[in-house]
Amino acid sequence: VDTVSDPEIINPRDAIIKITSTAICGSDLHLYDGVIPGVAPGDVLGHEFMGEVVETGSASDLKKGQRVVVPFTISCGGCFHCKQQQYSACDNSNPAEKQDMSATLYGQPMAALFGYSHLTGGYSGGQAEYARVPFSDVGPIVVPD
Repeated sequence: VDTVSDPEIINPRDAIIKITSTAICGSDLHLYDGVIPGVAPGDVLGHEFMGEVVETGSASDLKKGQRVVVPFTISCGGCFHCKQQQYSACDNSNPAEKQDMSATLYGQPMAALFGYSHLTGGYSGGQAEYARVPFSDVGPIVVPD
């Protein structure tokens, strides 16, 4: 267990989520054991998480205090693939050079993923107290009261 910096809003569509629950699955164990490449010391794993919105960027549709389930895939909502509801192939969430690497490894370019390999963006996951959620107006599912 390490101490990491709290995430900050970087883009207007970001949100900061206070994590209330996260899971550990077989994929996390593959990352931990080095079966999947591209994990560096200090990376925060955890691609299955939920929590409470504590801060939003100026263009996020989320509201402070809402409870949300955050999907594994980070998607922009506006590219060709997202408009076809092919969110795991988003053109804009994973930097282009990393999409080239993931295309070689997985057979096609991939969207960014939370708490996974740097081949899929290197975004911090939910095995922390807080997480930054890019494109928060697209992915998170609001849990009704």
